[in-house]
Amino acid sequence: MAPEQMADGSESGRGDLPPRPLDAIDEDILQMLRSDGRASIRSVAERVHVSRANAYARINRLIEDGVIRGFGARINHERAGQGAAAYITLKIVQNSWRTVRAQLRALPEVAHIALVSGDFDVLLLVHTPDNRNLRELVLTRLQSIPEVLSTRTLLVFEEEDVEPEG
Repeated sequence: MAPEQMADGSESGRGDLPPRPLDAIDEDILQMLRSDGRASIRSVAERVHVSRANAYARINRLIEDGVIRGFGARINHERAGQGAAAYITLKIVQNSWRTVRAQLRALPEVAHIALVSGDFDVLLLVHTPDNRNLRELVLTRLQSIPEVLSTRTLLVFEEEDVEPEG
């Protein structure tokens, strides 16, 4: 699978490295950071029963190895004025994934991009202020990408991020 774009524009995923086996402490650190990405090194160290230096080194190694791709905020899109959401499927010209992906990344409404198998090639999750903006995104901007052969839009009536147990 292709690496994903980080907020700073770099790519993550570290496809050049083999997967790194994680021990129980690494798993605990990841679970804690999933629940609270703002957790201090001290609280992580206390929770997983290692020194602060050890926790710091482990988190840095998880970042350097591409296991942790970054830190961010979980957004309530409705409260942020992005009340319309949809999954959009795209059929694209064969071997055009990299070109299409670059164009999709430039669209601020796109929250998630996936190259998939099946009846379509790409699955997008998008958030827009309303259906008018969603229509403009699909009918004007997405369908104007030359490599996009067709689209199908699935409106999201309600969504919820699955919060990790902490």
